[in-house]
Amino acid sequence: MNPEKRHRIFATLSLANPNPKTELEYGNPFQLVIAVLLSAQTTDKAVNVATRRFFPFVNTPQQMVDLGVEQLENHIKTIGLYRNKAKNAVAAAKQLLELHGGEVPNDRAALEALPGVGRKTANVVLNEAFGEATFAVDTHVFRVANRMKLAPGKNVDEVERKLMKFTPPEFLKSAHHWLILHGRYTCVARNPKCAQCVVFEDCEYAGRKKIRDESTV
Repeated sequence: MNPEKRHRIFATLSLANPNPKTELEYGNPFQLVIAVLLSAQTTDKAVNVATRRFFPFVNTPQQMVDLGVEQLENHIKTIGLYRNKAKNAVAAAKQLLELHGGEVPNDRAALEALPGVGRKTANVVLNEAFGEATFAVDTHVFRVANRMKLAPGKNVDEVERKLMKFTPPEFLKSAHHWLILHGRYTCVARNPKCAQCVVFEDCEYAGRKKIRDESTV
């Protein structure tokens, strides 16, 4: 895909949604860490239902430690892998207290060192909480980047590198939100909603699809 197409795609997505945000509900950076940790292999909607049960009285690492693994399990048992996630969430809270004074660090290495926190989670926190230009490549971003030919790659690391390289600088801060939302609601895994797509004209998948469709007429 040429740079002009990429620029038009992100400019169009920007006009359609000028201030994109994560759909996870949180009140501070610590709650964001927990919400993203819980979201692995689970929908944001399901995570929000679970966190509404305990976020009103758990908004610091110390409060999470005081809650404990067993009680946290009771609050999040409706989401997948809840036992392991509860263990990691409490362990992450302990590490924040022991190593960072109870504050979420604006540092990739420190974030990735937290139990249950990988590169994708760190990218979300760095972007959402600290305004860093990062790409959290989840299944939606991976699909959209490959399908549209924005930044095709065989794995999430390759896609992330290409997105960071090829995304116009003025769109970097919000780009991963646009791609996540686009993949979640429009460029879905099965039967993408091309007729509703605001970037249809510049999408290379749509162009190939249009050619195929026309060839069958």
